[in-house]
Amino acid sequence: MTTSAAYYTGNKKFSLEQVTVSPPGPGQVQVDVSYCGICGTDLHIYLGHMDKRVGDHRVIGHEMSGKIAAVGEGVTGLKPGQNIVVRPLDHCGDCPACNAGHAHICHKLKFIGVDSDGAFQQKWNVPAHTIHVLPDGLSLEHAALIEPLAVACHDVRRGRVAKGEDVLVIGGGPIGMLIAQVARHAGGNVTVSEINENRIAFAEKLGLAALNPKSVDVGPAIHSATGGKGADVVFEVSGSQPGAELMTAAAATRGRIVMVAIHATKQSVDLFQFFWRELEMIGARVYESQDYDAAMALLAEGVIDAKAMITDIGTLENIGSSFEALTQNPASMKTLIKIEA
Repeated sequence: MTTSAAYYTGNKKFSLEQVTVSPPGPGQVQVDVSYCGICGTDLHIYLGHMDKRVGDHRVIGHEMSGKIAAVGEGVTGLKPGQNIVVRPLDHCGDCPACNAGHAHICHKLKFIGVDSDGAFQQKWNVPAHTIHVLPDGLSLEHAALIEPLAVACHDVRRGRVAKGEDVLVIGGGPIGMLIAQVARHAGGNVTVSEINENRIAFAEKLGLAALNPKSVDVGPAIHSATGGKGADVVFEVSGSQPGAELMTAAAATRGRIVMVAIHATKQSVDLFQFFWRELEMIGARVYESQDYDAAMALLAEGVIDAKAMITDIGTLENIGSSFEALTQNPASMKTLIKIEA
């Protein structure tokens, strides 16, 4: 059997190729991919920032939804025709992190769609343990948001957001906006800090408070709005030096700072504030199985405005154009690629 697959080939290029698909092996599931979103990591790959890791002939993509086409030997509880999503983490099962119950941050973790071929292809064989069956009634289009939404669920869970707490989200991209919505659902009073006016307008459309650091000193503004207290929970999602400075400036006494963004370079951080106000810094990386379950429930319940989050849908044949457009559109939030034949 042959099928279409879009290979990243370096230099902002994709090659649409016809490939022979093998049946799923033992412990594997074969998926007919329906939709796959473009995430920030995919954009970094497209821009050539990760060529050393992914090479120049890799099917990328991991924010997907689809249907089970076939199951391999030894797979139980799954059957062809079920609507599913893939949690794209392949752990070793025998490192200190795995043995401690933290397989999502396995010391030898392979991220499917980065370290191995991903979802920008029509048929995809994946380990059965990565499969989550969708609830009835959830569209495959909206289900392509589950992977990034699971990131947000994990972040908010790590931050222990409680009802009535003041929350600051630094960075209003797709993950930041999903964190803001999940934190609000958890009972937080959420403010988004963002320099892109299009994203500020989007936050306000979602009913969220938003501040632009270009025109407002956000740290004092948060303290003023909270009666001098500051934000109980701060999510750093910008990956920037100004974000690293704001996270301590805006935090309340014993505030919790959740590091979401990947900081590619060492930032300057005001460590004195951690001593002076007994701040807590929390790392948050990808997600666990329960975060996928939580994300599916939030989408099924309509808590997340999926329709607003999805701003564009492209095709596998024109995937390069969708990537190029996304790098040039400051108003875009989430672009999906329609994969299904």
